[in-house]
Amino acid sequence: MKKIATLALVTALLASTANAQEKMTLTVAAFPSLDTAIKAIIPAWNKKYPNVTIKLQAQEFADHHNAMTTALATGQGLPDVMAVEIGYVGKFAEGKGLEDMNKAPYNATQYKKLFTPFTVAQATSADKRFVAMPTDIGPGTFLYRKDILDKAGVNPVTMMKDWDSYIAAGKTIKAKTGAALINTAQGIYGVVSRTNLKAGEGIYFDSKNNLLVGPDNARFLRAFTLSKQVRDAGLDAKIGEWSNEWYDAFKKGTVATQFSGAWLTGALQSWMAPDTKGLWRVQNLPEGGYASWGGSFYAIPSAAKNKAMAWEFIKFMTIEKSSQVTAFIDNGAFPALLTAQNDGIFSQGVPFLGEQKARVLWRDAARKTQPIDVNKYDSVADQIVNTELTNVLEQGKDIKQALTDARAQILRRAR
Repeated sequence: MKKIATLALVTALLASTANAQEKMTLTVAAFPSLDTAIKAIIPAWNKKYPNVTIKLQAQEFADHHNAMTTALATGQGLPDVMAVEIGYVGKFAEGKGLEDMNKAPYNATQYKKLFTPFTVAQATSADKRFVAMPTDIGPGTFLYRKDILDKAGVNPVTMMKDWDSYIAAGKTIKAKTGAALINTAQGIYGVVSRTNLKAGEGIYFDSKNNLLVGPDNARFLRAFTLSKQVRDAGLDAKIGEWSNEWYDAFKKGTVATQFSGAWLTGALQSWMAPDTKGLWRVQNLPEGGYASWGGSFYAIPSAAKNKAMAWEFIKFMTIEKSSQVTAFIDNGAFPALLTAQNDGIFSQGVPFLGEQKARVLWRDAARKTQPIDVNKYDSVADQIVNTELTNVLEQGKDIKQALTDARAQILRRAR
């Protein structure tokens, strides 16, 4: 039966390449700002596949992934193509509800060498299934308001030498300009927890599923300690990400720096704070660290109705250089495709960043970023650890006790 099913899918795949003679609708579920990248390529898609209408189902980030979790569990309401953010790839992969693109008729192994290496590892499950094709990546970057740092007399390069320099600069910025160093001290944890990982490690688990979180892990201990130092010094604005207060802080210049993926520049430019054009610049992360900060993938649910055309769409979005470059220009979605990273646009200055040639910086950072293993419990661990960090920052909980409690909770959930 399995061979018959595979043969049927191969036949359908071959038929789909004939420009889809019959009219059909392909359902694609996505989240911001990946949805705008899809909208940007629809004209080119319509030229190649005039009889295939893309029905885009876009929901907010959390709503989208919650809906896809439910759909995979119930087999109801599944799209033909499912966008997945890196934090959910491991969770969705272990549920066995996604197609293994290593196998026929996809045979995606031939395409893996086309992408930034670390992103291929991110889409590979513990049992070596390749469950999603990478479309964009998030090279970790440090964004700063040049006007604020100039007013404070702070050198951004010196500031990034190490974390002590960053915190010292934050005190100067606060004293001379009144601006907070960062939106929330938890942002420091976000950087430290992602950088300097050993080969075969994920953020929370190693390749053998051993939990890394705990009071004896130097990386987590340092991440919590530095975050607390920033909070105790009164350097953060205590503003959560993806909130109206966060957007206002960018618009008004009440926060001087931000750690994120390169994609945040596109969001600032297009809708968060477009009027701040020319005021921002970027640098690499502190202490010469490199990190993956987000990333998007396309997967095909095993119960999808139009798998053959879904695969054509995914290839169109991921291995077509023009699609990748279009998405990058449109909303700053940094391409996972290596040939797209060599496009001439990378040597150009970025107007929003005062014509700084930031794309070359990001490209080099992406190629120095080590693969990070994913685990089905990553999202659970992330939630628990961040809750314990909040207890440290807001309730004064002892750091080692918080990490001990986080470890116990994660182990309990993982069982």
